[in-house]
Amino acid sequence: MISRFSSLEAALKHFFGYDRFRVGQKQIIQDAIAERDLLIIMPTGGGKSLCFQLPALLKSGLTIVVSPLIALMQDQVDGLQDNGIGATFLNSTLTYEQERSRQQAILEAKIKLLYIAPERLLNSRFAGFLANIVNNVGVSAIAIDEAHCVSEWGHDFRPEYRQLKQLRRQYPQIPILALTATATKRVQEDIIEQLELRQPSIHLASFNRPNLHYEVKTKEKNSYYQLLKEIRQHSGSGIVYCLSRRRVEEVALKLRNDDIYALPYHAGMSDRDRSENQTRFLRDDVRVIVATIAFGMGINKPDVRFVFHYDIPKSLESFYQESGRAGRDGEIAKSILFFNFGDIKKIDYLIEQKPDPKEQRIAHQQLNQVIDYAEGNDCRRTIILRYFGERFNGNCGKCDNCLNPKPVEDWTIEAQKFLSCVARCRERFGMAHIIDVIRGSKKQKIYKYGHHLLSTYSIGKDKSVAEWKMLGRSLLHQGLLGETNDGYRILRLNKRSWEILRKQRSVKIAVSNQHKSRGDTVYNPRQGEAEVLYEKLKVLRKQIADLQSVPPYVIFADSSLKLMAQLQPKNYNEFAKISGVNEYKLQQYGDKFLSVIQDFVRSQELPKPLPSKSQMQTLQLHQQGLTVTEIAQERGFAVSTICTHLSELLEMNQPVAFNKLVAADIQKIILEAINKHGDKSLKTLKEALGESYSYNEIKLVVGWWRSQRKDEG
Repeated sequence: MISRFSSLEAALKHFFGYDRFRVGQKQIIQDAIAERDLLIIMPTGGGKSLCFQLPALLKSGLTIVVSPLIALMQDQVDGLQDNGIGATFLNSTLTYEQERSRQQAILEAKIKLLYIAPERLLNSRFAGFLANIVNNVGVSAIAIDEAHCVSEWGHDFRPEYRQLKQLRRQYPQIPILALTATATKRVQEDIIEQLELRQPSIHLASFNRPNLHYEVKTKEKNSYYQLLKEIRQHSGSGIVYCLSRRRVEEVALKLRNDDIYALPYHAGMSDRDRSENQTRFLRDDVRVIVATIAFGMGINKPDVRFVFHYDIPKSLESFYQESGRAGRDGEIAKSILFFNFGDIKKIDYLIEQKPDPKEQRIAHQQLNQVIDYAEGNDCRRTIILRYFGERFNGNCGKCDNCLNPKPVEDWTIEAQKFLSCVARCRERFGMAHIIDVIRGSKKQKIYKYGHHLLSTYSIGKDKSVAEWKMLGRSLLHQGLLGETNDGYRILRLNKRSWEILRKQRSVKIAVSNQHKSRGDTVYNPRQGEAEVLYEKLKVLRKQIADLQSVPPYVIFADSSLKLMAQLQPKNYNEFAKISGVNEYKLQQYGDKFLSVIQDFVRSQELPKPLPSKSQMQTLQLHQQGLTVTEIAQERGFAVSTICTHLSELLEMNQPVAFNKLVAADIQKIILEAINKHGDKSLKTLKEALGESYSYNEIKLVVGWWRSQRKDEG
């Protein structure tokens, strides 16, 4: 079928509306079209699904996609169908009539991708139908998503996945594509062996997520208000991870009381409640989901803008996977880890409850790796990628350590002392013992091994334990020193360690905090105009999505809406060039979105009042992310004055983040009161609404309401 397109890029634009492939995708797709077995390790948000979806559309026959979760099946099928692609799923949610209808469509070759759970695919009752498909329609490939589930060494082993090798033996001519987001070398080998892949083409993508901004914050005594402030300063959807079910319920309730529409998600809830809360989050009816790690695999919402770890995670792998649920669409997203030692004690207690000493040891090592990340002065991205065996040269410019760099000092001599001590202790001890030797500790363990007789004993008394620990961590993070991964964390010298000892390499580390003052941002009218239009397009997208009972991102990704707002296409030809707009979506939605864009452009051409100098100062601080209270403090004004400024700016159609200022549910109630009583008297509205609603909230909603009335006029 590929012959109908001049190139793979042309096929990509036709089916999915994108102009170019992400890194690595094109080669994978070429290998898939060439009927090769594949093992694809690509991090969350890297574009794994396209690697089997596009080949499925370019080859004859049906592609079967093995997926472990109903929610994931539904989400991917919704997205494909909204692109005009024949896709369906078979699972336990369907009635008998629905299942028969879908099976008939498959046999009539109307379906190109079938999503199915491994249990059903291997069921003896399904075997006859599968043979019918193979013989009469043809199966072009079997794509096994979340393939790490096949391995006992993976983080989510599922025994039924191991049985999938039956398909290879029964239908040896059908190529198999195994896909997963994370897999160590051992898990990769196990996947190949268990699925009996034949000389597979292995594609290992970088684990780097360049659009993610990483930050660690010391957890304050009143940590809830610290969390609330961060949520209010970040727009869009977000996930808050907590350690316990009780904490999940508590935080979700507090957020709702503070006008952040949040719902809980944990294993103690019923399947129905969990499913309902997840669906409401996916469809943007809820802004924040507060969850334990039960909220994990299969959450395919691409426009999550932030993931906050309110409690410390148990391992760096968990942290990477959970934070990676932000920004899957490639747009900028934020990860914040709130860190204090009280949380560590809680996890230590849970680890001590494990009956197996080996499990305890490994769990402690995993926890200590998270602590090293949280307390490290090096680039956060360097630390994370090193964990997965990937080198990064540091200075990512998108983490707190790089954005607020500490002074860098030459610690080569100290590093030589440290590494020399590791060597003289025969690479048989961890960091704590090495530091004890260097600082001349009198502990019994030192004398037991005769380490008080070493030349490195007591050569580092001039530095504190914390300073030596800082050096040791930095050596590990920079790849200048290794350690075992068996739970004992024994330090091991590597090639770079010996280069330091031979004076062939210097060592520089970040040693203390250095704060930067907040810079002033310059208000860009063109950018502000695009932000206002973007918000209007989001409203239209949500209306269409609700009518179709699908998540908004299925209609268009945030990135597509931003391009529409920036480029402001005037006709079908210009609209079709927007990334994410294919032929099907052009016909389905072109008129609606072009109408909103054209109405907005006309409204901008009308003369409108300009903000005063004082209002502009408020607007600039607002665009820097300051809260209303912080702006008032910065300017020395009352909060009510700042709210008056923002209300007037809203009325002038200036780029004020209205949804950050007033929660959606409060907006709705105040708007109902305005529609009933009018907008002339704030006092009348306040009396009608009661004590639960402040004058400032009413004032802001009135400003927004007036701007909408002007647009309609």
